[in-house]
Amino acid sequence: MATKIFVNLPTKDLERAKTFFTSIGFTINQQFTDEKAASIVINDHIYAMILQEEFFQSFIPNKRIADAASSTEVILALSADTKQEVDAMVEKAIAAGGKQARDPKDHGFMYERSFEDPDGHIWEVFWMDPAAVAPEAKETISEALS
Repeated sequence: MATKIFVNLPTKDLERAKTFFTSIGFTINQQFTDEKAASIVINDHIYAMILQEEFFQSFIPNKRIADAASSTEVILALSADTKQEVDAMVEKAIAAGGKQARDPKDHGFMYERSFEDPDGHIWEVFWMDPAAVAPEAKETISEALS
């Protein structure tokens, strides 16, 4: 069974990306970082491998890299322990050169905000009331969000 996730994302400017991600509180694992890639440590189980576009392309020789500024293939969602942590991370991202992807949503049992990193990748940060995901919760999340 998988125990960690490594999300690979292309960047047009590796130094800008490293500055952005460290500005919002993540760290860089220097052991897996060079002039082509940076290993961004989100936590002990989640990593983002930020790869220069040319290097990223070498992993997908028969496909083009999607332009995240004009299309989206994935939304990277990270949980937070509190609503305040959600706000803090998104505000840091905006201050570091990201931009708000959409207005905050407060569903009562779940609070979410999202931002685009400088390359246009969308990151969603959310808090969910633990009682809402308990077995005795009556509604499914998709029902509650619709």
